[in-house]
Amino acid sequence: MKFETSRLGAVEKLNNFIDNDILNYNSKRNFDFGVEYRKNVSCLSPYITHRLITEYETAKQVLKKHSFKKVDKYIQEIFWRVYWKGWLELRPKVWSDFLEDLKFIKEDENYLKAIKGDTEIECFNDWVKELKEYNYLHNHTRMLFASIWIFTLGLPWQKGAEFFMKHLFDGDAASNTLSWRWVAGIQTKGKNYLAQSWNISKFTNNKYKNVKLNETALPIIDKREYQISPVKITQNEDLNDHLIIFENEMYFDFLEYKKYKKIYFVLLGNENRSVKLSTKVIDYKKNIIKSRLNEIKHEVELLDGNSLTNFTKTSKSFDVIYPTVGENFSFFKMLVKKNNLNVNFLTRVEDEFCWKFSNKGYFNFKSNIPIILTNFKLN
Repeated sequence: MKFETSRLGAVEKLNNFIDNDILNYNSKRNFDFGVEYRKNVSCLSPYITHRLITEYETAKQVLKKHSFKKVDKYIQEIFWRVYWKGWLELRPKVWSDFLEDLKFIKEDENYLKAIKGDTEIECFNDWVKELKEYNYLHNHTRMLFASIWIFTLGLPWQKGAEFFMKHLFDGDAASNTLSWRWVAGIQTKGKNYLAQSWNISKFTNNKYKNVKLNETALPIIDKREYQISPVKITQNEDLNDHLIIFENEMYFDFLEYKKYKKIYFVLLGNENRSVKLSTKVIDYKKNIIKSRLNEIKHEVELLDGNSLTNFTKTSKSFDVIYPTVGENFSFFKMLVKKNNLNVNFLTRVEDEFCWKFSNKGYFNFKSNIPIILTNFKLN
């Protein structure tokens, strides 16, 4: 399994899936046939996470060739990502609490065995090795993995979310953190997701049978409540000379970037991250940026966290493509406060329009997908 690092390669993967495999998605999407066969899913998430292609672009390309009725499950999955992003934007303390929780969780022997794939559960061990080797797991398998981690192995969900972020090419603060909370039963309080032996057997095409699991575990209890905080993004109409882009916004079709004298791409190293990433994930992000540096034909420079810090000491006013709640925003928010920066955040109108529907559960969001598609002429 090989993942592209260029926008051109990502678009080609998207078109190939639309032309050849998407019509099998509705019926086959939950099956994990192994790394040698992934045609039943798109495997586009690493590109969408870094926005080499966007959720909206993906939906538009799909609906150009297929009716919504035939691809409704895929469109809904695409918008799950938008929903999670909006949900976290409206409740940013969930992210900061997650990072704070990690500071106080000890890594015991059971945890160390789990991350080495050295448990008594064969499928779990295989998935650990697959995650580390390919930096990707099938979406349904991620749910099964998380359930086993939390309810059978009895490990903290926060450490599982951290483990995924460390190794996934498509690691995203919102989708990853909130999905783990959902499995644990604290995202939708009292409703956890329990992996069951029959489920694993069926959806791995009988590769794993008679898996011994805790199939009666109760949801995790977390009494913290998170109130909605309106998204406040400082914006003005006057563009500055310099533009800063973090690695999770690699396709900036919504602005005239050539008006800027210089563009700075930012990739934070582990010294500036709360969740440390594997070398392979850091390298993947770096290669994506390098591809974009070559593609856009403009005055550009790659910065790490330290060089960005130095840059903000001398340049106090610039535009930034809004990086959304997560590592990038946490680090940048610290710089803004420390250096009293005058920042103009740039956002996609589609994002801000969609995020307002993330104030409740996904079913409410899903009912608004037709409105989103029509409003932005995606269908």
